Amino acid sequence: MTNAYIAEQLEAFASLLDLSGAGYYTARAYRRAAETIRETKAPIAELVAGGRIQELRGIGPGIAARLLELVETGRIAELEELEREVQPELVGLGRFLGVGPKRMVEIGRALGVSTVEEFRAAAHAGRLTSVPGIGPQTEKWLLERLERETRPAKKGMTLNRARALVEEIATALEGEVAGDPRRWADTSFDFAVVCSAAEPEPVLDAFERLATIVSVLERAPRRAVGVTVEGVPVELVVAEPSSFGTELLRATGTSAYVDALGELPSGADEEHVYGALGVPWCPPELREAPFRGEPPSLLRRTDIRGDLHVHSTWSDGKASVLEMAVAARELGYEYIAICDHTPNVRVVPGLDADDLRRQAQEIAEVNEEVAPFRVLRGTEVDIRRDGELDLPDDILAELDWVQLSLHAGQREPREQLTRKVTEAMRHPAVRALSHPKGRIINHRPPNALDLERTFEVALETGVAIETNGLPDRLDLSGPEIKLAIEAGVPIVVSTDAHSVRGLGNMRLAVHTARRGWATAANVVNTRPLAEILSGGRTPGRESGGRTRRKD
Repeated sequence: MTNAYIAEQLEAFASLLDLSGAGYYTARAYRRAAETIRETKAPIAELVAGGRIQELRGIGPGIAARLLELVETGRIAELEELEREVQPELVGLGRFLGVGPKRMVEIGRALGVSTVEEFRAAAHAGRLTSVPGIGPQTEKWLLERLERETRPAKKGMTLNRARALVEEIATALEGEVAGDPRRWADTSFDFAVVCSAAEPEPVLDAFERLATIVSVLERAPRRAVGVTVEGVPVELVVAEPSSFGTELLRATGTSAYVDALGELPSGADEEHVYGALGVPWCPPELREAPFRGEPPSLLRRTDIRGDLHVHSTWSDGKASVLEMAVAARELGYEYIAICDHTPNVRVVPGLDADDLRRQAQEIAEVNEEVAPFRVLRGTEVDIRRDGELDLPDDILAELDWVQLSLHAGQREPREQLTRKVTEAMRHPAVRALSHPKGRIINHRPPNALDLERTFEVALETGVAIETNGLPDRLDLSGPEIKLAIEAGVPIVVSTDAHSVRGLGNMRLAVHTARRGWATAANVVNTRPLAEILSGGRTPGRESGGRTRRKD
């Protein structure tokens, strides 16, 4: 029994737990266990038989018991029971239609159906109203949803989840990510994977068998649409090898971008397609609006020399200064800035001047240990209601990196909000403005901050503007970064990491900056440590070619 097979069974179990309405953390535990098993080189069956499986990270007694059952009997009885009870196809469709798992199973039983096709046939035959609780209005609503069943829900999936979802499917099928996730869109609505195969049937069959796919809505000779546990439709395109590049290009760009290219020639890769069109190859992030020109040399992850916005256990972080420093050094960085919160945030621990001076002692000790890597003393200083900074000037003058943040008052009127933020930017210690628009994707819209005025003050003062890599922020967004760059404002590409794992958000921040046409020259933290330190808090310092106002 291979590790891959065991991991696949746990993934299937996790998916069915999701569909059955089990707790989020229970399903996640099985997914993480599957990931651990897939990555483990030792034979899992032998570890299970030897009673050593719980030595692996994330394998507790409950999961260990099911693994023992699987190894000894070749099956997990509860998995088979869930498959019978949950009816994955129907529940997957129900998630997409907006019907809860239990209710969808009830409807299926009342109709005597268990597959998507059977449900669709019953609905079109006018049988839905025979189900208790479904009247003419509900029937009309369900029929309308069925007619547009490949269209996305109103709220998109955040970038980190979208990439993980489609990357998992693409890896399993040896294909390429396409759709919104390949363009690194803030939120994804259109999900696609493109594969290359002379014989499409094996790929389509493998797609249907994936634990991630619980229902297949459509299947054609070289195309299928499956629904995931979350109710998300994912399109699979199995291209002829000679036209793989054509299909990948078509499945990546927006309709506006692709249509503007005209009729696409066949090509085995995208470079051949663009070459035949007489158009330079375009990075996926820029395939939003029609564009046929020469793209700039966009920012790359390897251009980033340091992360200028990370947290530690001194405030609401999950890792110590040393742990964050070591992890950042292992990523190849030269420096990080520890920017813990200040007291005005209130909902999390905040550091006052005395705390920051005590933290300075720890940072100095860490720097001795990790040299020549450098931990910068920083702060994410809150802008208070009156527009003043949440720390006294003397401590701000001691720090290597000071960035502003606004955590309250996001609904204030445009003029009041802009005045408060821009006045705070004029403080001579300030180096950057963090997550300026204050949005929380799918939960809180951007605030009313006047970016044009903010950029003007940024140019006056030399203050950089951040794009924040937290998946539910990505603030500034790509289009806003483009406006900042066109205005000549320097950008900081940061993670806002609250854990070692959070440092991985750099790829989200980098690709968001790329969506804003950012090059390495536009980004502050592509610069060496000496330049970061020499651009400090002294009046008249230069940033992005502009001189700070002398206050």
